[in-house]
Amino acid sequence: MPLTLAVIGEEIIIKRIGGNAEVRAHLQNLGFVSGAVVTVVSSMGGNLIVNVKNARIAISKEMAQKIFI
Repeated sequence: MPLTLAVIGEEIIIKRIGGNAEVRAHLQNLGFVSGAVVTVVSSMGGNLIVNVKNARIAISKEMAQKIFI
């Protein structure tokens, strides 16, 4: 299921990253890689604020739908 459906505050392990090569590379540079543990901090209009590798990152709904948990 995509990251957009995650429960706020719950630690989640990323299973895979979708999208084209450019999108996958961008997400990997931000720390979104298979096996990484992330926590959704908040959600507003589908856009997410996520804790990944001790950093808070805001990602759009479209990007979040390419991250599968």
